[in-house]
Amino acid sequence: MSSIALSSVLVVLSIVAIIYLTSKVKFSVFGSLFAVSLALALGSGMPLGKVIDTLKSSFGNTLGGISFIIIFGAAIAVCMQKSGGALSIASHILKLAGKGNAKAKAAMAWTGFIPGLTIFCDTGYIILSGIARSVSANSRTSMPLIAAIMGSSLFVVHCLVPTHPGALAAATALNANLGMLVLASVLFAIPGLLASYYWAGLMDKGQNYAPAEIEDGADDLSQHNLPKFSHALVPVVLPLVLISISTLLTTLGMKDGGATVFHFLGNPVMALLVGMLCGVWLLSRHGGQKGDFTKVLEEAIVKAGPILIITAAGGMFGAIIKETGVGNALGEVLGGASVGLLVPFIIAALLKTAQGSSTVAALTTAAIISPSLQTFGLDSEMGRVFAVLAIGAGSMIASHANDSYFWVVTKFSNIEMQQSLRVFSSSTFVMGVVTFACIWAASAFML
Repeated sequence: MSSIALSSVLVVLSIVAIIYLTSKVKFSVFGSLFAVSLALALGSGMPLGKVIDTLKSSFGNTLGGISFIIIFGAAIAVCMQKSGGALSIASHILKLAGKGNAKAKAAMAWTGFIPGLTIFCDTGYIILSGIARSVSANSRTSMPLIAAIMGSSLFVVHCLVPTHPGALAAATALNANLGMLVLASVLFAIPGLLASYYWAGLMDKGQNYAPAEIEDGADDLSQHNLPKFSHALVPVVLPLVLISISTLLTTLGMKDGGATVFHFLGNPVMALLVGMLCGVWLLSRHGGQKGDFTKVLEEAIVKAGPILIITAAGGMFGAIIKETGVGNALGEVLGGASVGLLVPFIIAALLKTAQGSSTVAALTTAAIISPSLQTFGLDSEMGRVFAVLAIGAGSMIASHANDSYFWVVTKFSNIEMQQSLRVFSSSTFVMGVVTFACIWAASAFML
């Protein structure tokens, strides 16, 4: 057996081992990634003197590329939760939509989508689940349908937009332009959201699923000292605006002079820092006390810590895969731009479905295809952006029983597992396929 064939077998066995250890044995994700990375390095014949250096440098490089963005993003989420900003956005959208069945469903889609741009999907669903149950009860809309719509709207941006760890790790690994990626990911998330919205309705039709029961005080949003809708939007929207301005100026060829200030503020790290400061301001105006800035950072670091460690460990695993040369061999076998986008999508979808974590699926896929970008016809600025988008679409397929987010949606909605599988899980599958179809179609004109 040739060395590449042996390495390919070892890489496949390593991925299977990670899936088994994390899904079946319930072993620590970090521990699984570290142990398998070490075993793969030794098994593939890497020089002993190089093994530890590769593990350390790849872990540190990945951490350096994502740490500030993840921490500041987590801080925004903390501020939005504690200040009532997320609830303010949700309640305002609901008031605009009204309490009718159709309007309630549309309200839930945007209620998840907008806060989800910076808030992780599981955190966002926990914060907004009370509103989802209230909307279901008051509009007499099936709770599994409401849960699927809001759960999917949070999930689509979580998988695509690089304010979240999976997309950010993939972008870092492939050296994609973050500014362009932010704009493109938000745009491509919309058709995915619409697809899941209509599919959830189709899966719910004729099932006679019950609406949620009204809980005491659940529908009385006025009892909270909520910030104004316009104020609540600032920590979420302002970072996106800053990034968009910088990207637009770059597209127009304006990189020097007065544009440098906008490029500085439009760097994702600085943009999210500005968003965090706005979040702290929002919190100080609505129940905040002296010292909140320190408390916000401390809580954000606690929340971001496990995500940073796991993502960096995934980058470490990816670096070992690169060293085996399997990625280059895969590129030679599956070359061609049209096929190239399909490869990361399928790999990410298989990994996501098998082991449950969108983040692990995204960063592992990025590591596998990174050496092959030129062969796939994706070794350009736009090509790298589209590669990350394809990975993000694949990492949506599909949220089911081995995904912690599936259980957040199911348990916080008080619905049955079979109902959630039918309506929510199937919606995430359709969402990923439609999102990728739009990405692939656009790439035909832009690559």
